[in-house]
Amino acid sequence: MVHVLSGRILLSPTDPERSRAFYGEQLGLAVHREFGTGPQRGTVYFLGGGFLEVSGQSDAAPSPAVRLWMQVEDVSAAYDELRAKGVEIVRPPVKEPWGLIEMWIRDPDGTRIVLVKVPADHPMRSRPGS
Repeated sequence: MVHVLSGRILLSPTDPERSRAFYGEQLGLAVHREFGTGPQRGTVYFLGGGFLEVSGQSDAAPSPAVRLWMQVEDVSAAYDELRAKGVEIVRPPVKEPWGLIEMWIRDPDGTRIVLVKVPADHPMRSRPGS
């Protein structure tokens, strides 16, 4: 068995500076570390229990099979804040049949991001055996 100590999602956007502005300024993700110099430098953002690294550059569009899932404290407040910042809202917050409240947005390259609120009474919040 592989003993994983840490992990991160790697994105190689078509326009690294535009993506750094999106994740750092519009979404407001905090920077964990940066490496390299110039427009090709890498930026690693805190992403809850993991990390998101924006580094390198790609000529290809992202796969629709890749999505980011981010749990937020208040999805309605996130909706208002991101809309005011000009973020493309694909779908406003909706309570799903499985009980989560989800909002969908896209990054500048089209990667779909799901912002999720887990309500207090949702089974994801309960402890096993309680």
